[in-house]
Amino acid sequence: MENRRDFLKKASLLTAGGLLAGQSTLVKAAAPDATNKHAAKAIGLQIYSLFDELYRDVPGGLKKVGLMGYSAIELAGYRNGTINGVDMAEFKKMAADAGLKITSTHVNPPAREYTKENKQQIMDFWKKAADDHAKIGVTYLIQPGQPATRSVEEVAYVGEIFNEAGKIAKAAGLSFGYHNHDGEFARVIPGGTEAVSGRNGFGREAPKGVEIIYDGMLKHTDPSLVFFEMDVYWTVMGQQDPVEYMKKHAGRIQVLHIKDKAVLGQSGMMNFEMIFKQAYTNGVKDYFVELEKYPGGTQFEGVEGCADYLLKAPFVK
Repeated sequence: MENRRDFLKKASLLTAGGLLAGQSTLVKAAAPDATNKHAAKAIGLQIYSLFDELYRDVPGGLKKVGLMGYSAIELAGYRNGTINGVDMAEFKKMAADAGLKITSTHVNPPAREYTKENKQQIMDFWKKAADDHAKIGVTYLIQPGQPATRSVEEVAYVGEIFNEAGKIAKAAGLSFGYHNHDGEFARVIPGGTEAVSGRNGFGREAPKGVEIIYDGMLKHTDPSLVFFEMDVYWTVMGQQDPVEYMKKHAGRIQVLHIKDKAVLGQSGMMNFEMIFKQAYTNGVKDYFVELEKYPGGTQFEGVEGCADYLLKAPFVK
């Protein structure tokens, strides 16, 4: 069975046609022309990228983000009308003062296991979350946490719950979406008890009805109620090609997380040029940078490095 490490060694990942045979295109994509550094571009940031550094001085931190070249932010840390303890209306004011528009938010319901018994609890949560975010003018209400999906049947039920959440969001004037990590590219079977990772996780003779969880989520959700925010890095970590998914599901994948192993463009793994090309072809209007723990310095420094990469990149409009 081919594991993830072997997969990554073989392929410096991604072109519009799938996996690259060589690395020349990737090298070109990772070294954009530096002459366009100060061009005005609509770049979003998932504030999770800043961790607790932001909350040492929220107004000052948001102003730093705006000065880096970001124009929009995606929230994280919602709880009962606050963002990590900061009142949402006050957070919006601080963002506006920094020249930042809050267009999206990441919110998880209180249960990972979806059952008929806790369905109403989940819906009550989404009603309050939708109302709270509608008050500050957010456009996208996005769930970033993967529910329990150990079988084809569980995936189908998750789709049903997502559709109900989508109805609630729509009634509040928001759009409900789902954000992936790599676990959604594991495979499940009818009546299964666990998801199996890897392209050949079931062996040479896969059982009938094998389904990629992400594909099942797409299949069992209503396009008028649920969209998908594709995290391109985690899609690659799931041994899939985000460009191919964007081609196949152009109307469903409406927002992107632009992410790399660390600062954008430095790993050589991601072909952002092809990703952005396909995104523009599809009419994707919004994307957000996300940075995990940055070992090279502070999170603010890493986030600034990501903005600098995108501002210089000739393929980013």
